[in-house]
Amino acid sequence: MALLRVVAGIAAAALVLGVAELVAVFTGTGSAPAYALGATVVDHTPDGLREWAIQSFGRNDKAVLFVCMGIVAVLVAGLAGWFERVTRPVGSVVFAVFGLIAAVIGAGRVGGFGGALPALIGTAAGILALRGLTRRIDDASTPPGSTGEAAAGSGRLVGPEADTAGGTVVGAGATAGPAAIRADESRAMVSAGRRRVLGGIAATGVLALGAGLAGRLLGGARGDVSAERATVELPGPATPLPELPADADLRVPGLTPYLTPADEFYRIDTALIVPQVSTADWSLRIHGMVDREIVLTWDDLARRTPVEYVVTLACVSNPINGDLIGNARWLGYRLDELLAEAGPRPDADMVLSHSKDGWTAGSPLAALTDGRDALLAIGMNGAALPIQHGYPARLVVPGLYGYVSATKWVTELEVTRFDQASAYWTRRGWSARGPIKTGTRIDTPRGRGRIPQGRTTIAGVAWAQHRGITGVEVQIDNGDWRPARLSTEVSIDTWRQWVYDWDATAGQHTIRARAIDDTGAPQTAVQRDVIPDGATGYPTLTLQVA
Repeated sequence: MALLRVVAGIAAAALVLGVAELVAVFTGTGSAPAYALGATVVDHTPDGLREWAIQSFGRNDKAVLFVCMGIVAVLVAGLAGWFERVTRPVGSVVFAVFGLIAAVIGAGRVGGFGGALPALIGTAAGILALRGLTRRIDDASTPPGSTGEAAAGSGRLVGPEADTAGGTVVGAGATAGPAAIRADESRAMVSAGRRRVLGGIAATGVLALGAGLAGRLLGGARGDVSAERATVELPGPATPLPELPADADLRVPGLTPYLTPADEFYRIDTALIVPQVSTADWSLRIHGMVDREIVLTWDDLARRTPVEYVVTLACVSNPINGDLIGNARWLGYRLDELLAEAGPRPDADMVLSHSKDGWTAGSPLAALTDGRDALLAIGMNGAALPIQHGYPARLVVPGLYGYVSATKWVTELEVTRFDQASAYWTRRGWSARGPIKTGTRIDTPRGRGRIPQGRTTIAGVAWAQHRGITGVEVQIDNGDWRPARLSTEVSIDTWRQWVYDWDATAGQHTIRARAIDDTGAPQTAVQRDVIPDGATGYPTLTLQVA
């Protein structure tokens, strides 16, 4: 019966999550315990562990988090079921404690008692299920009239019947007496009890699965804005973006294209559930240290004329030679113009942007108002923003890492000061201002590979947003630095491709690259981790030439 107790605990825990998911349809998807607890784990994960997860799992980091949480939940639920008895409700107490914790977290994240309801109702259903299944297991373990379990297959009874039975011992050719008949009846009762337990566990599992699927489908359908996004007609820019120069994209095999497709653009954020924001509900409030607080709706934006720029965005978690960087066409409205309408006060120096999911970023006010192409973006590569990239509106700021600028699903711009407010990641020890460092990446050939002798193309991309790239140099082994050929510069806010032709000789070789910005300074050779303000060092790869 021990295994049945473990399975019963897991089934009851599944019912907790399934019922909570269904209740969360009415209280907000973010109030479901799995998401509320997951978001709390994300918020309190040590920086080193978080960066390891991003670099190890990339876009799958959130899926890995849920898998880990699921494993922990199964272990805890199994142990709760193992120890649960009708007269000793240890497992029920474990369920109640975790349920109360989840309820408090849900109330805090969603706001009010409604955020606690999914956890409370789900936990109540799970405890009832666990108690009911435990009662069946206890009953099946001790049939009526017995002080213990029949020793299945042993040919004897455990209990009073063993002493008072007056029948003949069952053996070859023997006639079954009252004791043997009672043993058979006891074993039959145990078997029937097991079937009742298995039926109860199966019913609990089916109910949990049904409630969870219903909650997921109803919740998804209720808030999904995919159909709306597909029909959004974006206004044309004031000045159409000119055609890219033919040699802005060198089209070298293995080299990252100049423009990054939306479905390949990196995504790093803290949202376990992608916010679904309708244009009918969206608004942007500009407030704080301003002369005039203003609120812009989607209809207000429609009466304005947008602009379009190509801008490269980068994540501060991008390691040396990493891929957490992308370049796209962005359609939107100039932030300097929007902020000017509100009239920031002279002593303000920071804009704290707020996301629909509660995330915040602190941007230097000067970076949004110094004439650079900082946008409230509504379009990406000729279409409405993808939902996972901030639909219907997000911030795009050249020259700043995303953690201090690229707020998705943006709803507020709070003009303030760095000494009066702090953002999500700066509260966790990251640098407050986050300017992007000069960097480069080697895309081809791949490191640790084998290539033939002869002419070999080494290629990659380099960036120094809002400063511009003026050169890239390549070093083979410990030789001299040699200049690479650059693609045409489209703007100082985008990356540039580079190519270096190398006559590869037999043996093992180490290749390094470094970028040079418009100040004439090459990127630093000092190797530093991404914490607290971005990685530094040369990208390096090792090749074996046949």
